[in-house]
Amino acid sequence: MPRFSIIVPSHGVAGRLSQALDSVLDQSFGDLELIPVCDGPDAPAAAVAAGYAGRDSRVTPVDSPPSAGLSGARNAGLTVATGAYVLFLDGDDLLLPGALAALDERLTRTAGVDVLYVEHERTPWWEGEPGNPAAPLLARAPKGAFAPDACPELTGVRLPAWSAVYRRAFLAEHGLAFPDGHFTDLGWGGLTTIAAGRVAVLRRVVVRHRLRRQGSRLNLPGAHQHTLLDQVELVLTRAAGSGLSAERSRALFDQLFAQVLRTASRPERLPAGHRAFFRRAGRLYRRHRPAGHRAPGGSLGVQHRLLASGAYTAFRALRGANQAAVRAGSAVPRPRMLRTRLRYARDLRRPLDPNLAVFCAYWGRGYACNPAAIHARARELAPHIRSVFLVEADQAHAMPEDVDHAVIGSRRAWELLARATYLINNANFAEGVVKRPGSVHLQTQHGTPLKTMGVDQSTYPVVAAQSGSFTKLLGRVDRWDFNLSANRHSTQVWERAFPGSYEHLEYGYPRNDVYYTATADDVARVRRELGVPEGRTAVLYAPTHRDHHTGFEPGLDLEAFCEAAGEDVVVLLRAHYFYDRGRGAGGGGRVIDVTAHRSSEDVCLAADALVTDYSSIMFDYANLDRPIVVYADDWEVYRETRGVCFDLMTEPPGPVARTPGELARVFRDGTYAGPESRAARAAFRERFCQFDDGRAAERVVRRVLLGEPPEAIPPVVPLAERVPAPAAATLVRS
Repeated sequence: MPRFSIIVPSHGVAGRLSQALDSVLDQSFGDLELIPVCDGPDAPAAAVAAGYAGRDSRVTPVDSPPSAGLSGARNAGLTVATGAYVLFLDGDDLLLPGALAALDERLTRTAGVDVLYVEHERTPWWEGEPGNPAAPLLARAPKGAFAPDACPELTGVRLPAWSAVYRRAFLAEHGLAFPDGHFTDLGWGGLTTIAAGRVAVLRRVVVRHRLRRQGSRLNLPGAHQHTLLDQVELVLTRAAGSGLSAERSRALFDQLFAQVLRTASRPERLPAGHRAFFRRAGRLYRRHRPAGHRAPGGSLGVQHRLLASGAYTAFRALRGANQAAVRAGSAVPRPRMLRTRLRYARDLRRPLDPNLAVFCAYWGRGYACNPAAIHARARELAPHIRSVFLVEADQAHAMPEDVDHAVIGSRRAWELLARATYLINNANFAEGVVKRPGSVHLQTQHGTPLKTMGVDQSTYPVVAAQSGSFTKLLGRVDRWDFNLSANRHSTQVWERAFPGSYEHLEYGYPRNDVYYTATADDVARVRRELGVPEGRTAVLYAPTHRDHHTGFEPGLDLEAFCEAAGEDVVVLLRAHYFYDRGRGAGGGGRVIDVTAHRSSEDVCLAADALVTDYSSIMFDYANLDRPIVVYADDWEVYRETRGVCFDLMTEPPGPVARTPGELARVFRDGTYAGPESRAARAAFRERFCQFDDGRAAERVVRRVLLGEPPEAIPPVVPLAERVPAPAAATLVRS
């Protein structure tokens, strides 16, 4: 029997689950079993948990449907737990180093206790000092093991489930389980403390609770707020039949109704049924008030008396009808010119146009990427939608003639932004754009992340210094209703890097649809447009941007590479989109600069193979199932200065070259397209080409613009059944 069973529910926190599991498995005390609880075998967290189970026999994942909630997930973990003691850890929290060793030592000294209460650290999600809310309460407890009567204020209802350790035999003996519904920690804490015969405390922080940027779900408005009274009634009813001392009864009563009054005084949490909540709370108060109970002093005591007497009108007058305040900053539009600001403010008061969609790509660089692919598909599937692209003035000339567009910053652009129901971007709209009720913002992203993104960049000084205000970034994230993802890896990274309340759409990237719909004629046409000589092997070289560089540096002598790789090799040079044009074009026609070509998808279709360093283009190109070579001459520098979210060197899509000589050799001897390369690419595609199947744009249009329910959206075609666009050249060299 292991010493500890650690149960970790994972619903909605797949992006951070690995950190939670690592914090357990990295403990110096290893006599444990770890039980991640996933929504089901196809849930985002299931793959994470399965990976850990495959590497460590102490990990035993179990399933619990999302409909069972947090209580169901924890109870599912309890049913399979075999440890002497049980701990609970939320999937986005951490078990601090040395925690299990400290718990083991304390439990040995207080042998046989039913519950060991511990301190926990509440860490703000982004900035500010951590707090230790349990410390004042536990400081008043006796030093050794004790009966709960010796510390009446330790009722359990003020501590979350993960701020204690429970003897499993005690839980089984009393048939204790988490009660259904919301506020389950309150019910669990009260029930376990009422049943406990001997308890102890450990005055040490064991768990780091990482507050969510979105705040607690329990603070959101809705009918679930009424279930708080269900938990209060459950605990008080159990207490009434348990023969608690008068001191414990009074402390339990006061602490439970402190929670009730906190909700009753926030009418915005109960948009419907606030009066009913108050009246039911008053009935519970009168029915369960302990004999000799005295209301506390001050304003809180007045609230107690008003609740006891059912004086709802007086209670509302005392507390005020404090409805949700309109955020001051978000209501202030900030276009630059005064006249434009006034017009924008006026347009915000006009009705939304239900058939207007505004698109933008790469901060106005033109008609490109996912927004362009969605726009094109919308013209077929949703012809009633009037779509307008926003572009910078110097890119307006490059827009397709049949695509309506407006110049960013113009009067018309701000009017469109004020009245559009649908706003679709692969970056972010201007900070001054107001998210109107009823509008729908879709963030499509523009690549699968290898490097750190969003708030994950904060620990990398070079990147953080160039990123601007993270607070402003997250203000823009708050406008998102939907966020597009091409694979589960991306979903988990976005969840962590851009914390928000948006919905993930795991539909694939619409810009990648062409990799499955293009024909051999399309490939030949693009190669002619780019000037690729017939019969040559076109190698696309696409290096990424370096935050520690001030301009484009190709990192490779491309002319020398062509000479060394073989006489039939030509290079298509595509610099990062931050640069208007690449450097190093020329070389007697064997190096073709395609940086300025409007479509990276066309360039990929034309290429027989890809050479890149750490660019996200590798994830898109992998859909074509053509050779990829990673040129990683400065991986260690890039990893330290930019930060990465997985180790490309251990999971590359093909051969890794560290020097120009190695790169030329893999092309010269053909290993870039050999069996080992194909095997690495197959594993890479399995992980990163999950949802790209040629129908991503259709799924987005149906879900976002046509409002079809998720169950009506076309499913993703399995990877083995997809047929990529054909390559122009035979890739296996003699």
